[in-house]
Amino acid sequence: MLLWSLVLHLLGFLSFVGNAYGSESTVPMPITCTTRGADLTETRQIVLCPADCTQYKASVFGTGVYASVSSVCGAATHRGVIGNSGGSLMVHKLQGRSNYLASYSHGVHSQPLSKWTASFSVTKWMSPPLEVSSQTSTAAPVPPAPPAPGPVKKVPMVKKPTKKPTLQGNRDCQVDMAVLLDGSSNIGRRRFILQKNFISKLAMLLRVGENGPHLGVVQASDMPRTEFFLTNYTQPKDVLFAIKEIAFMGGNTNTGKAITHTVETFFSSELGVRRGHPRVIVALVDGWPSDSLEEAAVLARDSGINVFMVTVAKPSPEEVSMVSDPDYMKKSVCKDNGFFTLSMPSWFSTTKFIKPLGQKLCSVDQMLCSRTCYNSVNLGFLIDGSSSVGEGNFRLMLDFIASVAGTFEVSDVGTRVGAVQFTYDQRLEFAFGQYPTKEQNLRALRGIPYMSGGTATGDAITYAIRNLFTNKRPGGRGRNFLIVVTDGQSYDDVRGPARAAHKEGITVFSVGIAWAPMDDLRAMATEPKDTHTFFTREFSGLEQFQQPLVKAICRDFTEAN
Repeated sequence: MLLWSLVLHLLGFLSFVGNAYGSESTVPMPITCTTRGADLTETRQIVLCPADCTQYKASVFGTGVYASVSSVCGAATHRGVIGNSGGSLMVHKLQGRSNYLASYSHGVHSQPLSKWTASFSVTKWMSPPLEVSSQTSTAAPVPPAPPAPGPVKKVPMVKKPTKKPTLQGNRDCQVDMAVLLDGSSNIGRRRFILQKNFISKLAMLLRVGENGPHLGVVQASDMPRTEFFLTNYTQPKDVLFAIKEIAFMGGNTNTGKAITHTVETFFSSELGVRRGHPRVIVALVDGWPSDSLEEAAVLARDSGINVFMVTVAKPSPEEVSMVSDPDYMKKSVCKDNGFFTLSMPSWFSTTKFIKPLGQKLCSVDQMLCSRTCYNSVNLGFLIDGSSSVGEGNFRLMLDFIASVAGTFEVSDVGTRVGAVQFTYDQRLEFAFGQYPTKEQNLRALRGIPYMSGGTATGDAITYAIRNLFTNKRPGGRGRNFLIVVTDGQSYDDVRGPARAAHKEGITVFSVGIAWAPMDDLRAMATEPKDTHTFFTREFSGLEQFQQPLVKAICRDFTEAN
């Protein structure tokens, strides 16, 4: 410590000298293991951390972006910017944020924090190379020594074989997976180690890697703890090391809390979730869970997450009465069809179950919960642009339509949106899949120019069938919905075109305003008419239908799947 103190004083003096001459100092400012982000004064600052900061167990809050009350050196170790030997890094000060996430990485457990006033991030820093000026010396250059006399032998050049980089991961198993370890007191430390060994072998079988399945771990106990996220470790050896380093928590088997925690905090694009890849939770339970899984499972299904339940050591006959919900396995999984469950008799005989579980986890086509109403439907909007609507009310209609579409996960691989405007004529505003992002689709909806004219709703439905719903989703997936928004009576028949739409498998919702006759609205709507028909006297009343309409679409989607 005396030597480090001397180094601190020396480097601090050099940093002062650099700043005194008006240039941005490239000399790292030495700090201690407990220096916080809030203790630094510059927006961007190069600092030097000492060795062995992990032994101080300084507090770290967050993952990737850290609350300013965190130890800078602890955060840098957690991020992998420095190792136990310390080193230099760049600290970037950031604004405060909400929901700092906990995780385990590189031997450091970061903690969650709901909100803080300031943040920082850390990146690697390398000292710039020394520049040698030709004007710094007046001494004559020393000539090179003459070569030794004698014949020069030619040494043949041996070309070293270049090793081609191998792309890590099983490309045939493209899933983003969270494994929920049972960290309860019931499993005990010995079986907890066997459980970690089982997961390590599963990761090796799946060939976890950058271009294959991604794996993260959450430990279930009294309160769940995220050990590491999907992209914290993408190399197989790093994943295995991270699993080995997970510390046993003890406590209750609150698997329901762990599932809810994972759904709400684990699967986001900021934390490495890949768009279009099935999301999976593999929950391991030794014995039975201490809490209810039903609500957590519903949340997971509604979020498009496939829950697999792996149970070990079923309760004995005298323990059955202690199980609060004997049907917890059926209620917790994605679908109660046998595919999403696996039972093992003991942690001491798990080897033969690794391959069957791995095959299930890579069977992407059977991931039924990956497809939800939010990410797997085609939403077609048929918009009345007749003269009776008017420019101002037309904008209110577009705001309502955009609010409905905005509820869904709109993308080129998720829910798709298309729109047709009609008067006596029809105009395809944009087709399904024309815009790849949600923002582009919503911008296109709100930017539709008003046509003005008469009202021929029947012809508009026929036009939509032929010109909008012909753009099929690859693989035939996705259910078709047509939302007709109109303010008046049609000059043509709507019954025949509506029957044709129903026959094509298109679910029709009719939304009427002002003078739209209820007979026409009900004739267009799919059965049961009451749940597919909406009416309001004023255009400003459209907003009240946003949530009921979304719920009705999801209800129809769920009942059909």
